Amino acid sequence: MDPLRNPYTPNAGATPAVVVGRDDQVQLFELLLARLEKGRTEQSLIVTGLRGVGKTVLLREFQKRASNRGWAIVDLEISKHDDAYFRRQIGQTVRQALLSISPRARWGERGKRAAAVLRSFTLTVDANGQLTAGWEVSDYDDESAQTGDLTLDLTALLTAVGEAAQDKDKGLVLVFDEVQFLRKEQLEAVIAAIHKCVQRELPVTLVAAGLPQIAELAGEAKSYAERLFKFPSIGELSASDARTALDGAARSEDANYDDDALDFALELTGRYPYFLQELGYAVWGVADGPTITLADVIEAQPTYEAKLDSSFFRVRLDRATELEQAYMRAMAELGPEPQLAGDVAKLLGRTSQQCAPTRSTLIEKGLLYTPSHGYAAFTVPHFDQFMMRSVPNLKVPTIKPRKKRSPR
Repeated sequence: MDPLRNPYTPNAGATPAVVVGRDDQVQLFELLLARLEKGRTEQSLIVTGLRGVGKTVLLREFQKRASNRGWAIVDLEISKHDDAYFRRQIGQTVRQALLSISPRARWGERGKRAAAVLRSFTLTVDANGQLTAGWEVSDYDDESAQTGDLTLDLTALLTAVGEAAQDKDKGLVLVFDEVQFLRKEQLEAVIAAIHKCVQRELPVTLVAAGLPQIAELAGEAKSYAERLFKFPSIGELSASDARTALDGAARSEDANYDDDALDFALELTGRYPYFLQELGYAVWGVADGPTITLADVIEAQPTYEAKLDSSFFRVRLDRATELEQAYMRAMAELGPEPQLAGDVAKLLGRTSQQCAPTRSTLIEKGLLYTPSHGYAAFTVPHFDQFMMRSVPNLKVPTIKPRKKRSPR
């Protein structure tokens, strides 16, 4: 069929032609904004789920709906960086948000104070040892966000901007993607700042998305996090929603799937949103249409799997060391379910203690998570199948004995 009319969007964060299966989370977000607009408090949202389940797409929907209601947006994709970089990220996006709350010429006292707090928050030291600011505000001064303590400074910044928003009957929503990559100190600061905004009944909230371990990380960062946030989890689509995602997109371009084709497609993809888009895209390229048959899906399967293997899966495998790859291959050998650390170690001919550093590094890299004590699972659906395809034989790297130190 015509590639120009291909309705499927297998791109990171791209909104599918047909968005299904996330109504509950959207309703939670709408309720969150509505309650804050009425001066009531409500728990912020951190959406959790594996890779490829549509967390980023859901955040973009949240952002669109907040913008339509006149809320200012602080939009960040989190990456592993130090506090100075994190401050610059926050400062740049909060500046844009403050200007969207009110043009500079119309600032009241709270707007001017928010700008001054932002200035102190973004103060840095240049190469010559001179203090420089990301935003000069000459007619107002406030050093409350200049303590050097990220928690205190971020709290001062968000409460000041929240007060400025409140003055204009608006709100501020922080939209953080990949939130599990926040360093512990950064996560603590964000949680504490949101907590203070709740205490002051300010229209400031956080909606974030991250891998399943973020709920545990948030609890470790601040004990009250479980009361401050809701952690809705999203996963594979229901059978009916997955059918709609595939067939509904095809029907938007005057094509359709027959029942046998849909049944096999759902089995092949596990009903994961990203996989459905990849398979739909591949099938469109081989089908004559307008009805897509089981034979079309079977013909597209090698192209679909090759695309996933060369990009979605491969970029994650390439980040792992030889020993880490062996650990993941051993997990795949045991099956797709969460695996007990001792069972994986036994398959590698080692003890759990010997494998613990490797397992910890894989969790830190976002390749594994711990659904329960002692168990680990892949953060990417079907990664076990990929490991079995890409590493046919389990090879255990030898441990080089440590050299003995010569006596002094």
